[in-house]
Order: sequence, then structure tokens, then C-alpha cells
Amino acid sequence: MDKDKYGQYEIIDAHSHIFPEKIAEIATVSIGNFYEMPMSGCGLSAKLVESGEKIGVSMYLVCSTATTPHQTAAINRFIANECSLHPEFYGFGTTHPDSEDLAADIDMIEELGLHGVKLHPDFQKFNADSPDAFRIYEQIEGRLPLLIHCGDNRYDYSAPKRILNIHKNFPKLQLMAAHLGGYQRWDDAVDILAGLDNVRFDVSSSMAFMSPEKAAGIVRRYGAENCFFGSDFPMWTHEEELERFFALGLTEEENRLVLADSFKAFLGL
Repeated sequence: MDKDKYGQYEIIDAHSHIFPEKIAEIATVSIGNFYEMPMSGCGLSAKLVESGEKIGVSMYLVCSTATTPHQTAAINRFIANECSLHPEFYGFGTTHPDSEDLAADIDMIEELGLHGVKLHPDFQKFNADSPDAFRIYEQIEGRLPLLIHCGDNRYDYSAPKRILNIHKNFPKLQLMAAHLGGYQRWDDAVDILAGLDNVRFDVSSSMAFMSPEKAAGIVRRYGAENCFFGSDFPMWTHEEELERFFALGLTEEENRLVLADSFKAFLGL
């Protein structure tokens, strides 16, 4: 990678994962097993920063997912604590549709100084547009943005059609649809989700699975002003994802939008 050539860009990682040290290795291996592919790193904060520094990342959206309701408070406290230790971290909390007190979960996220909510319907095993999930969106619409995992050919929990249904029911919800709106379902995603107000897309864990020409076409269908760079660390290293991104051959303006400016505009940074 030509660092002198690309060092002119501000880079924000809009999708990365961190875990407490005592479970980081186990959690990372578990993710790899879920997706049936090896991970490029270990989900420790120090490893995230070490990876990002190689391409000059200035900010990381960090998050984790509660696979059961009782994990929620501990995860949110962990993310908030890591943000206090790393000023370059921009933390999103989590909750679970089966939580007995969603209002308290969302209040806690705000009280901890976190900036949004992360959900992973496939890990958490719920339909993204289920009535229980709608309880979450009712709490956060107009209040906190949502980063949601989208797509997987093996499951239907977060299919693009469900993301569209969320938007139809909660049009003021700031929704960040991960993996270009539908991991392994990109054709459906772009046909269903392009052009929606208040919906944005990160490019993480997408470019490795398609040609640069196809990825560039999807970014342009959505509009570079609606797309964010992301690593999905520890799935990939930052160098890997940035090399894939520049292989898309986007314009200078499009590069700047995706690498940082679109994220900052959407979240008012």
C-alpha cells in the first residue's frame, strides 16, 4: 500500500468490534467459526488500534453484541470504559429484544455517554422486523442511531426486506445497514434499499467477496454520500480493507466521502 499517496485522507472506521481481554480470543474464534473463515486479528482494543494506526485511522466506531439479555449491562459498561481509555473510540451500546426493561437499557446507553445501538439479528436470533425488535426502535427513533448487521444466505433474520420494513415503520430512525445492506445478499440489498432517507451503509465484509467493479457499482447506486468505510475488525485488518477500497477506483470526492465525510455528516460530528 502506498501510504504517502493515501495519507492525504482522513479515515474513520465505522464498524469494529472489541471484547474484554479475558474473552477476546474465545469471542474472536467464535465469530470465525460462525462465518466459517479465519479471523485476521484478535478483538482487543490494543490490537484494533495497532491495526488502524497502519493506515492512519482517526476514529473507530466500537461495539459488541449481547447474545442474551443479561449480557447487556456488562457489555455497555465495557464499551464505555474502553472509550474513556481511548479518545479515538466512538462507542455504540447494545440491547436485546428479550430484555425485560428496554427503556432502562437505552437510558443506560445514554448515561454511559455511548452514541448509538448495535444489533446483530443473526447472533441474537431474532427477526429484525419482529414486534419485539420494534420495541427497541420505538425507544431509539429520533434519539440514537442504529447499526444493524444485515444479510446472510444461511438465515433470514436480517434480510434486506426486513431492513426495508424497519425503515417503513420508523422513517426517522437513523439506520446504518452494515455490509452494504446485506452480507451475501448484495443484489437484493441494493435493489430494495437504495434511495431510502435516513439509511446509510458501511462497506465492511463486502469487498472481499465481489469484484471491485461490482462493489463500486453498489456504492454508486447508494451514493458515496451514504456509504462509510469500515473494517469489521477483527474479521479483517485495516490494510486489507483499505487496499480493497482503493481498488474500487472511485473519484477523489467519493473516496473522501466514504472514508470519513459521510459518517461525520450523518452523525453530526
